[in-house]
Amino acid sequence: MDPVEPADRADLVIRDADVVDGTGAPSYRADVAVRDGRIVSVVKEAAAAGCRRPWARRTVDAEGLVLAPGFIDMHAHSDLALLRDPDHSAKAAQGVTLEVIGQDGLSYAPVDDRTLAEVRRAITGWNGHGDDVDFDWRSVGEYLDRLDGGIAVNAAYLIPQGTVRALAVGWEDRPATPAELDRMRRLVAEGLAQGAVGLSSGLTYTPGMYARDAELTELCRVVARYGGYYCPHHRSYGAGALEAYAEMVALAREAGCPLHLAHATMNFGPNKGRAPELLALLDEALAAGADITLDTYPYTPGCTTLVALLPSWASEGGPERVLARLADEDTAERVRHHLEVTGADGCHGVPVEWETIEVSGVTAPALAGHVGRTVAESAARRGESPWAVARRLLVEDRLGTTILQHVGHEENVRAIMRHRVHTGGSDGILQGTKPHPRAHGTFPHYLGRYVRELGVLSLEECVAHLTGRPAARLRLPDRGVVREGHRADLVLFDPATVAAGSTFDRPRALPTGIPHVLVDGRFVIEDGRRTDVLAGRAVRRTPV
Repeated sequence: MDPVEPADRADLVIRDADVVDGTGAPSYRADVAVRDGRIVSVVKEAAAAGCRRPWARRTVDAEGLVLAPGFIDMHAHSDLALLRDPDHSAKAAQGVTLEVIGQDGLSYAPVDDRTLAEVRRAITGWNGHGDDVDFDWRSVGEYLDRLDGGIAVNAAYLIPQGTVRALAVGWEDRPATPAELDRMRRLVAEGLAQGAVGLSSGLTYTPGMYARDAELTELCRVVARYGGYYCPHHRSYGAGALEAYAEMVALAREAGCPLHLAHATMNFGPNKGRAPELLALLDEALAAGADITLDTYPYTPGCTTLVALLPSWASEGGPERVLARLADEDTAERVRHHLEVTGADGCHGVPVEWETIEVSGVTAPALAGHVGRTVAESAARRGESPWAVARRLLVEDRLGTTILQHVGHEENVRAIMRHRVHTGGSDGILQGTKPHPRAHGTFPHYLGRYVRELGVLSLEECVAHLTGRPAARLRLPDRGVVREGHRADLVLFDPATVAAGSTFDRPRALPTGIPHVLVDGRFVIEDGRRTDVLAGRAVRRTPV
């Protein structure tokens, strides 16, 4: 077997890999050659066929390993982590080569000075204060340019509808005026023109939740014109969840806009075993021609901020107004009643069960004793009511407390991940002493737990869910599949050992069984260790 001529040599050849190409097709054995950041040849059954094998400056023996496209995290909260943490092993070590950020309607562009300060305060629990980040951008384009300075993995950006509303309307619960709506349309159009891939909403988070459907529909019309997609965290994952999903499907169809349902779970007691009803709703819309995809993480608990549970009226006006309301005894009692009796819209219309709310992180060191305990447990230890503990955390931590919500159902998780429009998204919040293990483990957990151990998905199906399918939603014609001419964003893993290292007790432990990860043809993980390569860049929307 003679090598090809030196003039055709590649930078790298991965030999004898079991290629799972991201399309869902059966795996095959091949040599894959990479040059200048792209796949230049895929030679199937090279050794067995006795054909010429690609020659390269470097060769990796992939015997016994699966070669797949790099995983695409369709729901990430690494908006500041990519800038502050060049290592970013939380995602790189999982085989993630592209993250979609700007999620849940709140992020850091487009902003002015006032809105930036407000948003930083509002999502401290997601991304920290940001004191270690130079916020030298204001527009979407400037933020993407900043990412182009070199990051661990690639990133695509969704325009955050709540941030846009804060900039144009403020944090008040009222309809936008015609002039304000026009400004929001312009802001969304500008962000898409500058490279954003779509629009996100957080419709249980202020101020985005104050938008009525007509307002959202108008913004989605703009998104559709630019070839983007709408990604809502919709109005309820608890009581009324099916109605909330149906609302988003109808809204997107009215706007003619592709729809991607964020962390499409069916949580809380009222939704136990009801995933088939959601999937029937989606199948009916798909059969009628709707363009819908969704993402989930392979765990039952959720993760958010403690302040997110409050009723929307208590959060109107922004963080300082929230703190003022909590300081007032009569108003605080109204908040408690909505949380514990009525069921606040911030808690998805379900009365809060404090025994399911575990504190995962605080920003104030004096409150560290609460981390790892439920609010109910902390209350029992102190001889106080759960609301007294929760209120103190909110006030003394300046709304920065993050929580785990143990409200999911395994049968729903499995049913939804089988669906033909499913993709993977970690929803990974990297802040806190005890973050959700999904931030460090979603993708190997899919492969180890739900493919190898449980057989919920075949290996080929699962890889397609994590690669080719999300690349198609993002309209990235040269990513997500192992194919000649495509970007060499690749992951090599051992299907017999790949597993999430992270657990609820050790949430930052790194995965096993993923020896190599390449971004743009360069090793960001090599022999299981993070290199110093910063090959990631902003991935901008492909113009229509």
